[in-house]
Amino acid sequence: MPRTIDQQIAEAQAKLNRLKTRQKASDTRRKIIVGAIVTTEALKDPKIARWMAATLRKNATREVDQKEIAGLLAELDAKAGTA
Repeated sequence: MPRTIDQQIAEAQAKLNRLKTRQKASDTRRKIIVGAIVTTEALKDPKIARWMAATLRKNATREVDQKEIAGLLAELDAKAGTA
């Protein structure tokens, strides 16, 4: 029995939603990897630590985000010699 147009549309939409979910997961993995690498390097290099701390302070504007990164900022400041 052939599928109706509505069934074909529903299947296409379901496939699109699966692809969007995969793309979001891939983006999240990439952010985690890059963040881990940059954080590791910042904790070794005072110049990178200063840049990262300044960037985080500038861009993490939500209070909940600021609380989450407070410990990291303290570590970065200590590494950068600005604590």
